[in-house]
Amino acid sequence: MSLTLKERQEFLAQPHVAALSVAGGPDRGPLSVPIWYQYEPGGEPWVMTGADSRKLRLIQESGRFTLLVQRTEPTTRYVAVEGPVAKIIPLTEELHVEMVRRYLTGDAVDHYLKQAEGFGDQVVVYLRPEHWLSADLGGV
Repeated sequence: MSLTLKERQEFLAQPHVAALSVAGGPDRGPLSVPIWYQYEPGGEPWVMTGADSRKLRLIQESGRFTLLVQRTEPTTRYVAVEGPVAKIIPLTEELHVEMVRRYLTGDAVDHYLKQAEGFGDQVVVYLRPEHWLSADLGGV
């Protein structure tokens, strides 16, 4: 069964690891990679990526991308959201900490942030939700 707008927004707001997919260019399938993301219901999902990454280059070339999140327990449920890039901005310390705290806790946050100092320049890419696909395949 498809999810309501409220159900899919609430599901997307949970800290799942997403699969990001973007057109891979001529003679290539889509680039699909696991990625952390941030989202609040009614807002624009956003991801972080390297300023020199292939992922960012492909997102800029196509102007759009897809995020897919799923779970298998207690039922199989997924939400995919696709749309154009809303904006790309440099990663700030505040946004970086917000993202890391979404997925990690305690000392792991500081440890990750320390390691991330060597990642190079990062950007934040916002997606404007345009198309949704969702289902709960086990709801009775």
